[in-house]
Amino acid sequence: MTKVASSANDKAVQAGGSNFLSPIVIIGILFFIFGSVTWLNSVLIPYLKIACELTNFESYLVAFAFYISYLVMAIPSAWVLKKTGFKKGMAAGLAIMAVGALIFIPAALSRTYIIFLIGLFVQGTGLALLQTASNPYITILGPAESAAKRISIMGICNKIGGILAPIALGAIVFLDADALVKQLDTMSLQERAMELDALAHRVISPYIVVAVALVILAVLVLLSSLPEVDTEQEDETVAAANTNKTSIMQFPHLLLGAMALFLYVGVEVMAGDTIISYGAAQGISLSTAKFFTSFTLGAMIVGYLIGIVAIPKFIRQEKALQVSAILGVLFAVGAIFTEGYTSVLFIALLGLANSLMWPAIWPLAIADLGRFTKIGSSLLIMGIAGGAILPLIYGSLADAIDAQQAYWIMVPCYLFILYFAAAGHKVRTK
Repeated sequence: MTKVASSANDKAVQAGGSNFLSPIVIIGILFFIFGSVTWLNSVLIPYLKIACELTNFESYLVAFAFYISYLVMAIPSAWVLKKTGFKKGMAAGLAIMAVGALIFIPAALSRTYIIFLIGLFVQGTGLALLQTASNPYITILGPAESAAKRISIMGICNKIGGILAPIALGAIVFLDADALVKQLDTMSLQERAMELDALAHRVISPYIVVAVALVILAVLVLLSSLPEVDTEQEDETVAAANTNKTSIMQFPHLLLGAMALFLYVGVEVMAGDTIISYGAAQGISLSTAKFFTSFTLGAMIVGYLIGIVAIPKFIRQEKALQVSAILGVLFAVGAIFTEGYTSVLFIALLGLANSLMWPAIWPLAIADLGRFTKIGSSLLIMGIAGGAILPLIYGSLADAIDAQQAYWIMVPCYLFILYFAAAGHKVRTK
């Protein structure tokens, strides 16, 4: 963290009142919302596969539509934040997400998959703006060496939302879904259409609740005492190092970090969003499999707690990232070479391997960016598009080969992350 940013932060906290923790609490609530909305996709993928009669590849367009918005909207998000500041930008992101949730109403009424995908893209657009603001904010709001610890706390908030929301939505949309799937093949075309229409309508009420909650939170953020943090200035050391820098393309550690983040998000989304469908492919009922994403996120919470206790007191964030990448390889291979609940357990354990990757990659990648911090954060947010591309490739492989062998795609991803943790983050000369 720069001296100027630290000074700006101190003044902002003083201006915000006596409650030093209030900015972290507000950002924690936002991360809870991130998790709630993001991990609903794990339920929407198998749900829309049934309701809209999709292949594996088509069903993973849910993840594609949601995460590709980060690639498209990250740079515009940086421009918006430069004009509005962090607080107004966060409120705008929440409002955009509410619009995306409301688009689910006509999508469900017409049972039109493309409209669902549009709604997901709009939600992702709002989240891109929120993430572009909140991630550098929580990184800067304290010492750089403990940034991974603060992001781990935010990760717990994120994953608690991610655990609770899919269970709640799954309980609504998957009610008697196993029996319905068995009956569909025996129905006439008219009966089948009526049952699938009724199934599609189940998503309307939950997303109305989501939209209302997002609007309320947007208003609360606008009315909050959330301070601004100045990222446009640098201390003398960083300024001297960046004197001749005119573009983020001149920061190789940032570019490598963006690639590491792209691959990390891809494997994280695969671990969380494919596990329900994978459990079903292993012969496990949807009534049971609907809980599997929560197991993956629960494993991530365990990892975050380890990070909060251990980083940086017992282990540096780059070393934690190395351990995480090695565990990712081992658990992915374990899932491929076992069967049934054991194989599903290895996919869930990927949550533990993935937990400290975002908290470690982010501060390592934006280190020493100074006045380039916001645009650098936008590049990292673009890396979230890995959640769009890699699950889609997985879905294609699952159709072409099988759902289990398709997990081989994870291994090279973890190996690149291991490289970034060991050497890539140190590269400072183009």
